[in-house]
Amino acid sequence: MLNRLFGKKPEKARAEALYRHVVTAARSPDLYARLGVPDTVEGRFEMIILHCALVVLQLQALRDDDDARKLSQALFDTMFDDFDAAMREMGVGDSGVGKKIRFMAEGFYGRAEALRLAAGDEDPAQLQTVLARNVYNADGEDARAPALALYVNSAIDRLDAQGGAALLDGGRPDFPTR
Repeated sequence: MLNRLFGKKPEKARAEALYRHVVTAARSPDLYARLGVPDTVEGRFEMIILHCALVVLQLQALRDDDDARKLSQALFDTMFDDFDAAMREMGVGDSGVGKKIRFMAEGFYGRAEALRLAAGDEDPAQLQTVLARNVYNADGEDARAPALALYVNSAIDRLDAQGGAALLDGGRPDFPTR
């Protein structure tokens, strides 16, 4: 009985597994070597945010599914628990962590919404602009953005084919590999 009260919720365990897959995809050497994502703390953060946002958007497509909403929130919480722990390991003091996490969470929501809007736009330049700004820190265009946009569109296509229900059922997110 106590296990049910204090044990891990099923969506938390699933979110942790999903997050491990997100991080594995975000750490793919190909993203940094071939697509030119900066191999920095910021670049890795952007890749985790990007991949996590793609999964969250897939789960949000299951609009009225309470399990999808819970899993999406648990994935978000797991990601920010990891960011919190990483900042503490890097020596950020307790008083600074909360502010940084809040700033990062706002960034996640902004990036996820920009990604959603740009991915749905007929003009491929919209996604490239979003990626140039967020990933490559460019004010306008960036020569690396078209290749990353192809990767993102491929990821979206693969996740759409897989479907959010598969993620709910324990499926591994189908991100492109080289």
